[in-house]
Amino acid sequence: MPDLLLELFSEEIPARMQARARADLQKLVTDGLVEAGLTYASAGAFSTPRRLVLAVEGLTTESPTVREERKGPKADAPEQALAGFLRGLGITDAAPVMALAGQPSGAHVHLNGVVVEVRDDKKGQILFAKVTKPGRPAAEIVAEVVERTIRTFPWPKSMRWGSGQLRWVRPLHSILCLLTTEAGSDVVPVIVDHLTAGNTTEGHRFMAPGRFAVSSFDDYRAKLAAAHVVLDSDEREAIIWNDATTAAFAQGLEVVEDKGLLAEVAGLVECPVVLMGTIGEEFLGLPPEVLQTSMKEHQKFFSVKAHSGRIEKFVTVANRTTRDDGATILKGNQKVLSARLSDARFFWDNDLRTVKAEGLEGMGAGLSGVTFHNRLGSQADRVARIADLAERLAPMVGADAALARQAAQVAKADLQSDMVGEFPELQGLMGRYYATAAGLDAQVAEACQWHYSPLGPSDVVPVAPVTVAVALADKIDTLTGFWSIDEKPTGSKDPFALRRAALGVIRLVLGNGLRLPLADLVGEDLLAFFHDRLKVYLRDQGVRHDVIDASIAMPGNDDLALLVRRAEALQAFLDTEDGTNLLQGFRRANNILNQAEAKDGVEYSFGADPKFAEDDTERALFTALDAADARIRPALGSEDFAAAMSALAGLRGPIDAFFEAVQVNAENPILRRNRLNLLHRIRSACAQVADLTKIGD
Repeated sequence: MPDLLLELFSEEIPARMQARARADLQKLVTDGLVEAGLTYASAGAFSTPRRLVLAVEGLTTESPTVREERKGPKADAPEQALAGFLRGLGITDAAPVMALAGQPSGAHVHLNGVVVEVRDDKKGQILFAKVTKPGRPAAEIVAEVVERTIRTFPWPKSMRWGSGQLRWVRPLHSILCLLTTEAGSDVVPVIVDHLTAGNTTEGHRFMAPGRFAVSSFDDYRAKLAAAHVVLDSDEREAIIWNDATTAAFAQGLEVVEDKGLLAEVAGLVECPVVLMGTIGEEFLGLPPEVLQTSMKEHQKFFSVKAHSGRIEKFVTVANRTTRDDGATILKGNQKVLSARLSDARFFWDNDLRTVKAEGLEGMGAGLSGVTFHNRLGSQADRVARIADLAERLAPMVGADAALARQAAQVAKADLQSDMVGEFPELQGLMGRYYATAAGLDAQVAEACQWHYSPLGPSDVVPVAPVTVAVALADKIDTLTGFWSIDEKPTGSKDPFALRRAALGVIRLVLGNGLRLPLADLVGEDLLAFFHDRLKVYLRDQGVRHDVIDASIAMPGNDDLALLVRRAEALQAFLDTEDGTNLLQGFRRANNILNQAEAKDGVEYSFGADPKFAEDDTERALFTALDAADARIRPALGSEDFAAAMSALAGLRGPIDAFFEAVQVNAENPILRRNRLNLLHRIRSACAQVADLTKIGD
């Protein structure tokens, strides 16, 4: 069985596109092969800055012969109908087929490799076509699939070059396409515009220029390694991280971990060479996050810190070895870095001067000229709303109201700073530094940094009360504002990240165990949106959607913490045997009661009296319901849902026994009415805890 090796060699592929390109290449080619009838044992995709590679092992030598039968129209159908059927079979001459009408069943003709046969059917004589599609060699199929893959490859951005029409992320220079067996290797005849596949590739651009031939994937990988190319991106990452951490450890330092940067740098080099450089002493006073961000964003450098946390050095990754062991490369990098950090130091110093002269309020004064949304006012207008709301929320979250207002008033001030203008990703963090420099309370400074959190499902949830008040106010203002102008998420579109804001509120409430009356803060329509987001969040936590619906249907559903506790207790109860059986008993009682009320046009909701009970099981059910009510009400009053569910569990046996022994719709109208009212007591007892009608099968 042959192995396939495909390499698409081009100018440098952007690092951020390589992982997706590897996955796309593997999927497009392997799916195409399988659809054409070939199977394979395994496949793997690789990339370097200049090549996309796919290796497929254990490919079948040819696709199987396929035989299929197609049912057609009646033999005496109009010629137009026959022609349409035959056209799908590649037959243009309908006359021989028309002649089959009236022939004995089994009569047939051979046309273009297709057997058309007439058969007797209860509806008359029907035409059937037997189509045989012979298998095709792997090379022919591979050539088609590879050409189609190249022409339709889904690059986020692509370009044309020269006079050709082919589009690729960067100019495509060559195609290597081989099928290898024990007998040797053959070039697959792939032709795409001006490019014809061959068996050669190139090594490192500078350290091993020139093309060389390969005969298999193993040969290809070994020769690339000899030509200073590490094919596997995971291997390049491992080399970079190992060499960087080893060099740092030798100097008593530590590399700041950054998996995203590591993957990006591994996509920039074919032969990773780690070099450690020094940061100028004049820049070491900058906040470590500023140094780290500047070096990462502008230079793709890793930060190296001392045990104290101070950033002292950097690691850069070159794409080649040099005679001077990278000294010249480092010198050039340090020169560029000094220029970048000089800018950062200027921004930092200038911002500090502004804060010391005008305070954080002065820094944020320009927010009045920054539009938040043309229908929601400026950023300053928004800050004022957030401050009012944070002050209102403060008592609910255990925060000092004055500090919450102050924190909200200055939390967005750093948006006007030079540093955040240069590095937007530092917003919030720089606010903390500037608040500290301004001598503001530590709680205010903390709120400046963390009020944006949580930003996503895995982000840390703030717990400091002042921060929580401002974070909630920030997100609730966003939601109520856009709801007021009817800018709501639709389908997959959510341009203002309102789903994320709602999830942030939910996580702040649940993460801090807050008893927040959302109904007093948002409208019913927005509360329903919170419930929808809560469903998604709880489903990810393993809570069933129908359990959530049953809990949302209860009073007090704007108290998300209470709602979740009810849902968790209900799911735990329904997961028990008592819970499952009680649910069945409730459904039976509810169904009988609904049918009787619909038939009689009355509501059986009052007057169940044990004196009319004729059976011991009936009397036992009265007693059990009295006992359950006596336990459920105080349990719900103390919000002990587990105890309330336990009280319901005590009804399981009496309800089962009642239905086994008693006919509810008795002939005696007094007994029937009393028993229906008793069923209402079952429904009412359960309805105190949750709306069990929402629970699915």
